[in-house]
Parts: sequence; C-alpha cells; structure tokens
Amino acid sequence: MSVEAIAATGKIVGSLLYFPPNSVQALPLIHWLQSNQWMQEWPYGEPGDLQPIATLLAQFTTHEEPDAEAFQRLFVGPYALPAPPWGSVYLDRESVLFGDSTLDLREWMRDHGIEPNRTQAEPEDHIGLMLMMSAWLAENSPALLNEFLAMHLFPWSFRYLTLLEEGAAHPLYQSLAQLTRITLTGWQQQCTHAVVEHELYR
Repeated sequence: MSVEAIAATGKIVGSLLYFPPNSVQALPLIHWLQSNQWMQEWPYGEPGDLQPIATLLAQFTTHEEPDAEAFQRLFVGPYALPAPPWGSVYLDRESVLFGDSTLDLREWMRDHGIEPNRTQAEPEDHIGLMLMMSAWLAENSPALLNEFLAMHLFPWSFRYLTLLEEGAAHPLYQSLAQLTRITLTGWQQQCTHAVVEHELYR
C-alpha cells in the first residue's frame, strides 16, 4: 500500500469535503485544482478519468451558485442534505447522527489511542474527517490503515459519493465526488483487508 499517496490525497479531498471553500484550508487546494498541474501529479485514475473532472473544475467559478452557498446547502443545511456526509446515516437503520457505527468508530479510535483533532463538535464519521484520518494513519500508524479503511470508511463512502454527485448541482462538488471516488477506488485496490459488508439504509 502506497502510504505516501494515501497521505497526500486523503488530506486534499478530506479538506475539500470538510472545510468551506473560502477557508484557509480549502482555498489554496481549490486554486491548485484549477490549474492543469494536478492531473499530472494525481496518483490515481487514468487521464481519461481525470480530464472530465478538470473540465468540471474549470466551470465552477462561473456557476450561478457561489461555491460557499453550495457548501452550505450540501454540508450544513438548514434544509435536508441531498447527501449527508456522516457514515451513521448510511450504516444505522434509523439513519441518525452519532449512531452505533459512530460509536464503534469512536471506540476503535480510543482503543488505538487516537484523539481526533476537530475544530467543531462534528461526529467522527464525517467523510472529510475520515479521509483526513486516513491520511493521518498513513503517516503515523500505517499498520492500522487497512483495518480502518475496510471497517469504517469503505462500507459506506462510495454510496455517499454517488449521492453527492447526483445531488450536488454544482461543478465543484460534482468534480470532488468524482475525484474522491477514483481516489478511494485506488485505495481499495491496495487494501489487504476484505471490506466489511454492511446493509446501507440510504
């Protein structure tokens, strides 16, 4: 497993799916993705897969909905989110926040001495946090990475990304859904653990 590639890409897509687009964390990454440089450097996907993403990214600055408003609509509310970014919405029968799957993740982190570094009271199973957690594990505790991915991220993340792409209605987040899916597919191809099968409720 290429832990360097996971660390780099997890930080990028995780930050972009967690922080507002005008934040100090996300804005430089958005500018980088708007350049042609990223396609040559991205370690996953073929040029034919990445070119449509680059085409979408080139469109979003002229989109009628500002990217900050799109982020609010897709990740914050107040209206129902087309693709809720928390794992328990997909893994728990009641589709609630802080459900059993969140508590399982919290226990797993506690058992391994992992303390989340969060800026807000967000459930640990937010897609952005989990992608950044993958990057942190790749850098600091790679022996735990396969288990984390197979148990806690892969079982629901592809479904989330499908719903995000379908409901985004904004080229920035449509392209991020596509890029993250390509990236996680690359991660899964390297993962040595079988993905834990879960029934999905969303």
